[in-house]
Amino acid sequence: MKKRMTIIGLILTLAIVVAGCSTKVDNAGGGDKYKIYLITMDQMDQHWVTVDGGAQKAVNELDNVDYQWLAPDVKDDAKQIESINNAIAGGADAILLAANGPDAVTSTLKEAEAEGIKIVYVDSPADFPAVQTLATNNEAAGETAGKEMLGALEAAGVNSGKIGIVSVNASTDSTVQRERGFRSAFEGTDFEILETQYADGDAARSKDVAANYITEGVVGIFGGNEGSTVGIGNAIKEASEDVIGVGFDKSDTILQLIDEGHLLATMSQNPDVMGYEGIKVAVKALEGETISEDFVDTGVSVLKKD
Repeated sequence: MKKRMTIIGLILTLAIVVAGCSTKVDNAGGGDKYKIYLITMDQMDQHWVTVDGGAQKAVNELDNVDYQWLAPDVKDDAKQIESINNAIAGGADAILLAANGPDAVTSTLKEAEAEGIKIVYVDSPADFPAVQTLATNNEAAGETAGKEMLGALEAAGVNSGKIGIVSVNASTDSTVQRERGFRSAFEGTDFEILETQYADGDAARSKDVAANYITEGVVGIFGGNEGSTVGIGNAIKEASEDVIGVGFDKSDTILQLIDEGHLLATMSQNPDVMGYEGIKVAVKALEGETISEDFVDTGVSVLKKD
């Protein structure tokens, strides 16, 4: 009798340990749900809200994902690391990450990998292996932005002059590639691309930087992300100067600035696709499927007034 009770006790203990090791949460429908976190650079830009919307759509279709969006209030490496640590502590099975920079989060991602967490990059990768990166081909899109500006300047009879760039920071992979592509469009011309100025994607600070460029007499300004683009558009609007403004991302404010003629164009990404496909590929990886593509170009469109 004692021997039988001892065996039963061991079986119960083993069952509790196994249950405690599971990283899934119970699904009221009878199965398990994977815990997946989206961690973006911040929660300010409409771009990230749209990434979240795409992720939510995939979650609703799959019905086997417990999903949460975490992000700092501003672009800050330490705060993004804190968000990743919170996801690890929360029992994440996978993390969709838009890295603020390529290097700052790598040690934290190593900790996530050690816990068996799958990493999928959306929009901007870190310098750390992941299941897949879903993003715009930013260098090609930046070159397209440059060609749009160059064409508009030449059409206006302007064949030389200074051009400014307002961007996020010197380390964010996506915006660094956009700047590189933009500069390449002006190679071999008589235009001078000035040193890039950074404002962390803050629209108010970007406006001040753009206003300084306008004071210098630039003929064009490129904005590297949503906040930068809003800033340069508002600066051009306030100065009432014939400066060509081209930017990145889509928001109601940017579309209004284009409609009013203060911005020529913006490179519109597909952040909803990033979020939607990011959730889908994370679940496939968690279910043991082989993910063959390391990088998926989610595309870009040129939005102009017409």
